[in-house]
Amino acid sequence: MTAKDNKPAAAAETTVTSNALAARELEWAVNPPSLLEEHRKTNGSIIRTRFPPEPNGYLHIGHAKSMNFNFSLAFEKLGVAPENRRTIFRYDDTNPEAETEEYIDSLRRDLEWLGWTPECTTHSSDNFQALYDLAVQLIKKGLAYVCDMTKDEMVAQRDLAKRRSNARHVGKDPDAEAPLDPALLPGRNRDTSAERNLRLFENMRMGMYDEGTYTLRLKMDFESANPNMYDLVAYRIKYAPHPHAGKGWCIYPAYDWTHGICDSLERIDYSCCTLEFETRREPYYWILWALDMYRPNVYEMSRLNIEYTVLSKRRLIKLVDKNHVRGWDDPRMPTISGLRRRGYTKDILNNFCNDLGATRAENLIEIEKLYHTARLNLGATSRRAMAALDPIKVMITNFEEEKTKARDGSMTFEVQNSPTDESLGSHTVTLTSTIYIDSSDFRLVDSSVYYGLAPSKAVGIKYHGGNLFCDEVVKEGDKIVELKCHLDNSEGRKKPKSFITWVPSDAIPCEVRVYGHIFTVKEPTDRWEEEISPDSELIHAKALVDPSVREVVDKKYVNKWHSNCALQFERIGYFVVDTDTKFDSESNTGDLVFNRTVSLKEEVFKKELTAEEIAAMDQRKAKAKKANAEKEERMKIDPMDFFKLAAEFKGKYSQYNEKTGVPTHLADGTELTKSAIKKLAKELDKHRKQQAKYKAANK
Repeated sequence: MTAKDNKPAAAAETTVTSNALAARELEWAVNPPSLLEEHRKTNGSIIRTRFPPEPNGYLHIGHAKSMNFNFSLAFEKLGVAPENRRTIFRYDDTNPEAETEEYIDSLRRDLEWLGWTPECTTHSSDNFQALYDLAVQLIKKGLAYVCDMTKDEMVAQRDLAKRRSNARHVGKDPDAEAPLDPALLPGRNRDTSAERNLRLFENMRMGMYDEGTYTLRLKMDFESANPNMYDLVAYRIKYAPHPHAGKGWCIYPAYDWTHGICDSLERIDYSCCTLEFETRREPYYWILWALDMYRPNVYEMSRLNIEYTVLSKRRLIKLVDKNHVRGWDDPRMPTISGLRRRGYTKDILNNFCNDLGATRAENLIEIEKLYHTARLNLGATSRRAMAALDPIKVMITNFEEEKTKARDGSMTFEVQNSPTDESLGSHTVTLTSTIYIDSSDFRLVDSSVYYGLAPSKAVGIKYHGGNLFCDEVVKEGDKIVELKCHLDNSEGRKKPKSFITWVPSDAIPCEVRVYGHIFTVKEPTDRWEEEISPDSELIHAKALVDPSVREVVDKKYVNKWHSNCALQFERIGYFVVDTDTKFDSESNTGDLVFNRTVSLKEEVFKKELTAEEIAAMDQRKAKAKKANAEKEERMKIDPMDFFKLAAEFKGKYSQYNEKTGVPTHLADGTELTKSAIKKLAKELDKHRKQQAKYKAANK
């Protein structure tokens, strides 16, 4: 067969609208009547999707959207009755060097925690023998061959095929623009015999060759406009044990060879993925066409992009490996484990994904949408408690006198755990002669727009109902160590403009971690490591929380795979018990740690900042402003001048290609190698794409 023979005649593309999940059609995708009938007999009224993550890291919020789509939204769009819905959870485990038991276990636990129940759990590696046998079939058909080309040779081969395709696309003669080099196209391996390829492939399977010496490639179509049709690699040699399949294999199938075949073997009806896989549609269907296997429907949707976040697995791994975060479950991470540790429940994440829906339009989701969903959920379900993140000691000088005036001589008050849901019960808080308030509720210098406590000023004190008047400020140097105040519960007292929260003298010491954006810019760039915020985690090591929560924050209830106790610290925000907690409620010992999930909608008033804090804030703002300005200036650079003006390239080169602007010589006159020029050309192409995206977003 020639390259042209390896595709069906007149592979016309059509657009269909009769199906809610219809996308670009190919003739390869059309199932013959016999396969359709066989599929219908097997599946009956069942419609089946699949969720196939690769176990090379932890699942993130983008996977949560994919799960929501494959387990629920896809069926809703198709109008499938609940009893006919099935979804397979498949580990796409074809790369043993990147996969671990830790990742495998985390994927299963996260899926279960989010509440999805698969029809069954499978592994691509369960089909290794079937995949191998099917590869042998293609070799016998003359549609696959063993190749000994090096990586660089393959790159050159693909580049030549692409240049010839580009010439045809603009109506030019490919033989003039990119003459054939028989050493590359078709190359020394493509037209070899089936007998030779069967022998070499078996030798690969038996471990007779070194890694990188041979691959099995598919005999596809070098004249296609889609580079993914340029004889993809189906198998490569890897001497690595597999975490699920064990040590029985030393050749492993590639993603493109594996996932379509597994879809067909598992009787998938709809294979749903994100838009970056849209160009893999051709090889997906070509492989199934060549093997005469059932072809599922393929639907691509836009991937999830959220402000101040990266979802690239490569970048997430780097965040962990370079200790920018505490680990995969760091509350700043967009992983499901990280979000759970930060206090996001399965209902929050599933509701967020439901609200997003699924479209083919690329967009950037505002992080505030996630926060809003969290507040709606936590506001209705979280128990209330009082806390002081940065406590100031308050001595109530007339406490005993006021206590005798109180009903039954008691300063203990019953408080509803939720002001809107009586079913959540209640707890008690006791006012003591010494209390602690948060430093954000006190200022040395009062102002007309400030409603907190200040010298010679009164505020309301929550649940007691009376006024707290500041008589004296005790300082050690510049540090406030104590406020001496008195209570005023008289009938004629001036009505306060605000009521502040407090914790009693037996408050529980705790550490409170307040989290912000991990990046300083909304859309992290290729220089994302420079855009990591140094202030994404602020730790209040000496915080206090009222003792009414003692029982519910005990370490025995803490579990990294479950949602831990969530509380609303009144007037501060929503918080969750962290997995670092070792607190024992019986002995009242051990570390108690909280993470802030999200702030309240509105903060009543903010802490007066010191000169140092203002300077630090200004510095952070200036850094963020500089990063955004640099990005804006970078996007203005004409591609022809990119290597002359971009900061990282400026002054490095002396001569440039007149047509493309790609450097050809270093500053000292040394001529660049072809490989170096090609790498720079890719860098320029990336700049063009980023510039086009930037201009489109800023019209």
